[in-house]
Amino acid sequence: MDTTNPNWFLKARLKTRQLLLLIALDDYRNIHRAAEELHMTQPAASKQVKDLEQMLDVRLFERLPRGMEPTIYGETMIRHARMALTSLALAHDDIVALKAGLAGQVEVGVIMAPAMALLPRAIARIKAQAPLLRIGVQLESSNVLLDKLKHGALDFMIGRILDKEDSTGLIYEELSEEPACAVVRPGHPLLERRGLSLEDIAASPWILPSPGSILRHRFDMMFRRAGLPPPVNVVDTTAILLVTALLQQTDALHVMPQEVAQYYASLNVMRILPIELPCKMDAFGIIRQQDHLLSPGADLLLKAVRAAAAEIYQTVSSAQPPKVTDV
Repeated sequence: MDTTNPNWFLKARLKTRQLLLLIALDDYRNIHRAAEELHMTQPAASKQVKDLEQMLDVRLFERLPRGMEPTIYGETMIRHARMALTSLALAHDDIVALKAGLAGQVEVGVIMAPAMALLPRAIARIKAQAPLLRIGVQLESSNVLLDKLKHGALDFMIGRILDKEDSTGLIYEELSEEPACAVVRPGHPLLERRGLSLEDIAASPWILPSPGSILRHRFDMMFRRAGLPPPVNVVDTTAILLVTALLQQTDALHVMPQEVAQYYASLNVMRILPIELPCKMDAFGIIRQQDHLLSPGADLLLKAVRAAAAEIYQTVSSAQPPKVTDV
């Protein structure tokens, strides 16, 4: 049997019952109990295993005095049998969801900036079309979300790929860059100043991301490139409740992604300082697994994210194929 052919199972007429038998043998390690579980006779079960071994030209199980033990080939086939049957079960769930008006569960991860405007707009659009669709959102840093994506806990994520070495098997669709800005409390005296420079704000008290974070590194480098020492009167935190409370009670400044700042400014919680900071994060985008087939609900949300990105960031039209990169 030529198993290098990706469709070898079609020529071999592989049966779903053989896949179920492999899983039962893995669970019970006994041909008699596995046959009983599938309402088969033991000779019929033995023949199915033998037929499969002949198809693959390998021994799948070692026959022991008190049962059966999968070989390395058997373990491989069992793993893929479980994956195949799980995929078929999910296909049934997708069909049921479509018939019921798109129910089911979608899990998406997102970093802070696109969580302010992009994802809410996409979710609102989807909920208008499919109110029964359950959408789980996890707000974390990109490295945490990437780990969850690779372990199958997310359908897709909106964030950054930070390490090229850990990006195998991922597809990346760039959406937007992320400029940073300085924010203060409403009524802050610096809001009346015009022509502010980095020198004017270097000595101010600051609330900053923790040392070691990407934004903190780029914030510090912004001052060093201007020939200035980075601020030293600093509170290190990104906890937004604490940040807003500190801004209200002090004259401190805070650096954050511009999209996040615009959201809080619209709520009159803070104001964006009138200075363009030469500081920005790397671009972020949609990240998904190359070999992961999205459910109808997840695919619908993905398309809504692309459409919302075209409106907000004025990048590519949602009617056009997205620019994707295998990384």
